[in-house]
Amino acid sequence: MLHIRRLLALLSFALVLGSGWPGAWAQNALEALTIQTSKGPVTFQVEVMRTDEERARGLMNRAYLPADRGMLFDFKAPQPAMMWMKNTLIPLDMLFIRSNGTIANIAENTEPHSLRTIPAAEPVLGVLEINGGLSAKLGIAPGDKVVHPVFGR
Repeated sequence: MLHIRRLLALLSFALVLGSGWPGAWAQNALEALTIQTSKGPVTFQVEVMRTDEERARGLMNRAYLPADRGMLFDFKAPQPAMMWMKNTLIPLDMLFIRSNGTIANIAENTEPHSLRTIPAAEPVLGVLEINGGLSAKLGIAPGDKVVHPVFGR
């Protein structure tokens, strides 16, 4: 019986670590990012994915994303971008951002677990992922300006 309890405790611990539990959110340091909208500035704390490995992992297998957080994919140079939702557990808004920091297009409420590719409308320097539906709620729209060092190079 003691072995079963230990096994259950270990399994529970493993599930918490792999579930995207709020305490396990920050794998990279968080950085401030502001979007200048027609309603005023909106600020997020973002984890920036700078390497191929980080960009491939993205928000996969995370069950929770705080409303004031996001993930910024830095492609280092403008390029055609295509995202997908494989192993992503929560709906996301994807903001495709030009090198000058303006939003080219937004894919809203993307479908969790989908293998469908979600393209940028043009070559972009980065993509910001936030909780699904948040763009509409906060008044974020194409043409709005994203302020972060990635777009100030």
